[in-house]
Amino acid sequence: MGSKANIWLNIGLCTAKLTFFYAAIVSPITAYAGVFSFLSNAIHSKEADAGVSPVTSQTMGILEARIGPSAVAPTGGAEIAMVDGSALIQEVGVNGTQADLSESRSTQISLYVVRQGDSLSQIAKMFGVSVNTIVWANNVKGPIREGDELVILPISGVAHTVAKGDTIRSIATKYKADIDEILSYNDLKASDSLAVGAKLIIPDGEVKATPLVSSSATSAVRSAGGPLYKDYYLRPISGGSRSQGLHGLNAVDLAAPTGTPIYAAADGIVIVARSSGYNGGYGSYVVISHANGTQTLYAHMSKVSVSSGSPVGKGEVIGNVGNTGKSTGPHVHFEIRGAANPF
Repeated sequence: MGSKANIWLNIGLCTAKLTFFYAAIVSPITAYAGVFSFLSNAIHSKEADAGVSPVTSQTMGILEARIGPSAVAPTGGAEIAMVDGSALIQEVGVNGTQADLSESRSTQISLYVVRQGDSLSQIAKMFGVSVNTIVWANNVKGPIREGDELVILPISGVAHTVAKGDTIRSIATKYKADIDEILSYNDLKASDSLAVGAKLIIPDGEVKATPLVSSSATSAVRSAGGPLYKDYYLRPISGGSRSQGLHGLNAVDLAAPTGTPIYAAADGIVIVARSSGYNGGYGSYVVISHANGTQTLYAHMSKVSVSSGSPVGKGEVIGNVGNTGKSTGPHVHFEIRGAANPF
């Protein structure tokens, strides 16, 4: 009997030792794993609370390019700054979008040089415009590349919410706009159906204005473009006739035969010189920045005789009258941005 008791006692001791070994060795491992799991869950919970998503090589974002080492802090204006000694870009983004037609909205044209890592959406955000504005104004057909020069046009236009029964033709008629430009700008095809409630931008669309009480309606329209700099600007062509009065962004259309010389309206620096492409309807065109903070634009040219970054003198030939872009006959579309157009 005593022998059996000893056997059972030994078995009990062995079982106790095994239990202790499991508790001391195996259980801590399980416990540690539990701690790691808890910490991991806590970290992920914190990240979720903070709105942080796990970052992988596939989800890691690209940093936005800096405007340049010499750029001045934004001051709320729309000044043009020299970058890398030649290219001209805007120091601060344009306020609003194409659909924002407030008077405070900038009318200045900018030239942006694409840097490594840039995307169209980043550049559009930088200037406060839509991606379509950049695509439409630069004839972008594929990916942008480092060194590309993009013109940032503060396109004038109106926003339209599609209603039941609307068609591209009826919308174009309503705003006196061009059907092809509406299709191109909004990335639509003529065969596409319009969804009720969809938002469309109508480039150069016109909204019926409320009649002015003042009898001097003409002078009111002219002064709306800004200050009048008497004798500052030279008429951009000799001879010819005004085929369309003030429209768009302080623009006049001056009709003349193809090849007629076009002159710089004032001393300045060429910031845009495009000798091909549709370019948002401007065709071949030139933009000059002047010392008084204004810009002049010359569109539909048959030939461009200057290059971006070149200084020009008042009266210097910068190109020739043509019929490129959105044009129904040879003329120069002449804009003064930031001042009244005396022509």
